[in-house]
Amino acid sequence: MSETPQHRKIIHIDMDAFYASVEQMDFPELRGKPIAVGGSENRGVVAAASYEARKFGVRSAISGVLAKKNCPELIFVKPRFDRYKEISKKIHSIFFDYTDLVEPLSLDEAYLDVTQNKKGNPSATLIAQEIRMRILNEVGLTASAGVSVNKFVAKIASDYNKPNGQKTVNPDEVIPFLEELPIRKFYGVGKVTTEKMYQLGIFTGLELKSKSVEFLSTHFGKSGAFYYQVVRGIHTSEVKPNRITKSVAAEHTFDANLSSEIFMLEQLETIATNLERRLKKQSIAGKTVTLKIKYSDFTQQTRSKTVPYFISDKALILENVKELLYQERMKDSVRLLGISLSNLNTEQKKTVVVQLQFAF
Repeated sequence: MSETPQHRKIIHIDMDAFYASVEQMDFPELRGKPIAVGGSENRGVVAAASYEARKFGVRSAISGVLAKKNCPELIFVKPRFDRYKEISKKIHSIFFDYTDLVEPLSLDEAYLDVTQNKKGNPSATLIAQEIRMRILNEVGLTASAGVSVNKFVAKIASDYNKPNGQKTVNPDEVIPFLEELPIRKFYGVGKVTTEKMYQLGIFTGLELKSKSVEFLSTHFGKSGAFYYQVVRGIHTSEVKPNRITKSVAAEHTFDANLSSEIFMLEQLETIATNLERRLKKQSIAGKTVTLKIKYSDFTQQTRSKTVPYFISDKALILENVKELLYQERMKDSVRLLGISLSNLNTEQKKTVVVQLQFAF
């Protein structure tokens, strides 16, 4: 008698328009209105948009100017990251009531491996429903969820019935689900890759699956093997509860463009202070300092330097940033400056995941 294949039980929880929803929860006068967190009608970039704003094409990462053009009634709200972190901690505490295998991706989304769980519940679908209900009742916000046998499919599924929805892709449904899926909805396939796939006649998962690994590697390099695997439902990445921070950064967009390095140094000192605080809070230090420069025409440049020892002190960070600032002349006035520290002193911890067969 052949053994039954073992499947992991992965849930991907994604909060619905998290930053914007927190603002609408805390300020009832914003409910039902199109709001954008971050940016302004003159400067900056949108960090998040409410669903009312999304109807007008307002999305994260677009400029405040474009957002206001798309939605003249748009209300800009300054982000309150301390508040978002406070709410995020409450949500994550709910996750840990079910499993210790929680991998946060950001403040508003996480993977959970509930193959074995603290509730002894064999149904990942019911666990996801219970978690979403608890978030609504205990926090006051809605969340969407995807449930499947691996992180890749669960991530796609969580976006399927947004907002405040859920989708389970059972083991025997994974291949048909991926075959029918439009290629633009594959996680990790961005706008540029989507256009390239369209040019190659790849519009769905089924058409992607018809291509050989040699063909995909030729056209997409190292990503080709990844696409070949995932469209066949193969994605072995484990839920890693101890995600390793690869870099820590701080940046600021200015109300008026800066054209003098003297003014830039004043701003970089403030940014370095914020970065030092974040590093000390997490007991992190790094060897590679990167200066990020965004010019008034929105082009971006980075300059990096690696030192032979770990640093986290503001004075040492600034010393290296100053050198990077004067490395070459600015090509234009500057609208944003940022400092990041990478090549960190964090160590990766391995987690053993036991895979068992349970009913979905």
